[in-house]
Amino acid sequence: MKPLVNSEDEEVCRVSDALKSDFDYPMVNIPSGEIELRDDRTKRIWKAQIRPFLLAQYPVTMELYCEITGKSPTSIDRNQKPVVNISWNEAIYLCNLLSQKAGLNECYSISNDSDEIICDWESDGYRLPSEAEWQYACKARTTGYRYGEIDKIAWYNENSEGEIHEVGQKEPNAWGLYDMVGNAWEWCWDLYDENVYGSYRIFRGGSWAEEARGCGSSCRRRSHPSFCIDDLGFRLSRSF
Repeated sequence: MKPLVNSEDEEVCRVSDALKSDFDYPMVNIPSGEIELRDDRTKRIWKAQIRPFLLAQYPVTMELYCEITGKSPTSIDRNQKPVVNISWNEAIYLCNLLSQKAGLNECYSISNDSDEIICDWESDGYRLPSEAEWQYACKARTTGYRYGEIDKIAWYNENSEGEIHEVGQKEPNAWGLYDMVGNAWEWCWDLYDENVYGSYRIFRGGSWAEEARGCGSSCRRRSHPSFCIDDLGFRLSRSF
């Protein structure tokens, strides 16, 4: 489980000061690299090349959600907990809305005539991470199923007491990312298997309600882009 981090990574993987938006939500510089992915259902294994990108240090909180949308929180004590009950479709909309508010270019083009959504990976706006980006950042060049002991890094069904928790309460990974495993599942951009599941999108990471085996860097789940539930949220990403 030892992290394989060199001095170059330590320089790159830090909270970005130069690229913060007006919302001042901390983003971490993730270095380039390669990641191997696997689908346990089909036994397919493939590799993906990762370009440098930015990933939020925490999942989107209720506080940030309210700042993006202009809505009022339902209760003050939930402000720093991950926002959940967010569908993939809503996450895409919120990324574009935050880009507008921050004066950045939108990543997503949404057709009025169809359900097609196109991502501009060269845009400087907010977006969902790709599945490969998410897993690469989660592992932070560690070699195990998780980047640490589960009770130290994650809220899951054996320690969460049946509820979601404030972000940043568990240990981060080697690149300073919190709650990548447990607490709330996180939507990714990718289709799961278009030939079999159509428009179903991928989510990753496990949650407060999930068993330990579901809280790992390579566990893949999928659902319809309109699906939402009380342990599924999202994390912001940006290209640069």
